[in-house]
Amino acid sequence: MTTTYLENARLIDPEAGTERTGNLILHGGVIAVVDALSAPKGARIIDCAGKCLAPGIVDIGVKVGEPGERHKESFRSAGLAAAAGGVTTMIVRPDTDPALDTPEMLEFVTRRAASASPVRIRHMAALTKGRAGREMTEIGFLLDAGAVAFTDCDHVVTDTKVLSRALTYARSLGALVIGHPQDPGLSAGAAVTTGKFASLRGLPGVSPMAERMCLDRDLALVEMTGVRWHADQITCARSLPPLERAKANGLDVTAGVSIHHLTLNDLDVGDYRTFFKVKPPLRDEQDRLAVVEAVASGLIDIISSMHTPQDEESKRLPYEDAASGAVALQTLLPAAMRLYQSGHIDLPQLFRAMSLNPAKRLGLPQGRLAEGAPADLVLFDPDAPFVLDRFTLRSKSKNTPFDGQRMEGKVLATFVGGEQVFGPDQGEAA
Repeated sequence: MTTTYLENARLIDPEAGTERTGNLILHGGVIAVVDALSAPKGARIIDCAGKCLAPGIVDIGVKVGEPGERHKESFRSAGLAAAAGGVTTMIVRPDTDPALDTPEMLEFVTRRAASASPVRIRHMAALTKGRAGREMTEIGFLLDAGAVAFTDCDHVVTDTKVLSRALTYARSLGALVIGHPQDPGLSAGAAVTTGKFASLRGLPGVSPMAERMCLDRDLALVEMTGVRWHADQITCARSLPPLERAKANGLDVTAGVSIHHLTLNDLDVGDYRTFFKVKPPLRDEQDRLAVVEAVASGLIDIISSMHTPQDEESKRLPYEDAASGAVALQTLLPAAMRLYQSGHIDLPQLFRAMSLNPAKRLGLPQGRLAEGAPADLVLFDPDAPFVLDRFTLRSKSKNTPFDGQRMEGKVLATFVGGEQVFGPDQGEAA
């Protein structure tokens, strides 16, 4: 069993909210000692050279193409991209083909993921059969098979009686339900957010109120049923007051946002650049800044990649017809460094939102720099500059909006269970 001594590291502790220089000993898959004075005999020594060492990212909402769309992303390629991006646990969405809605399918993909990926993978299951919004899935059996949450992703359940029954049943089992606050009627056919830019480009838009309206409905049902509930993406200022009220009233509610909505705005679409087409669409700059502030204050709990691989054929289309989504497992951390470099959010706050909070929400032990915590870690240089070339990404699909952009923040090494799954061999025996 390998013992690793990480010395001279800039420890980013999201639980304590601190940055400080320190050393760690990893043994038996966990963090054995924090602030060790010397390396144990025979340990592998890694000199972190003053670079940042933080809990590995726990990424909620990753799309993998197995089953049904393996040509877009496999568990293997997603795992390699995650390791290169400092993501040590992927929480995978059930919007596969067919939908992940039975215990048998969940057990199959769990075995498949465990054998193919260098990082940890946990699965969400569909809330309704086929994500069709008509009949709830076997939530209890799916929980027993390992589902960590239940969601129909962007297929919003429109029948409130079906949804209320599913939420009530989930509440009785203590299951977490993840909603997608976006009114499906107003959002149908939309490609961008309404406004002057959408009008000038002649693109069909959706008002940010579509998010607010669906959020209000879902929060009312949460209040009625008492379910544990998480909003996958809050992207506009109008959604923040009802979210704040729900938390103040004691509802068991959390919220997330994608890295794209934190770092890009609707003007980035430019001349119909389909790699910037995501769901919900990018918002205006005032909404972006409001959401960034909500993350910094803790009102929005979680930052995720919302990794959605699409092949070239589905993106190389007129903007209205192109598929939504962007890959982000490998770009999540450098994109998040934009928020740090701009002074909006410090590193402990970022890793609170990317590591600690998602792990806590899902009941996982990851996300902490503490003795006994899993040794899932990322070593990175927050100031290292580079120009992103999408063809160097390890994902099968290359649909990133950051192609050709100057970025800062490089992952130097990634550890899962104390074993290095990414980075050069920097170790030597003590």
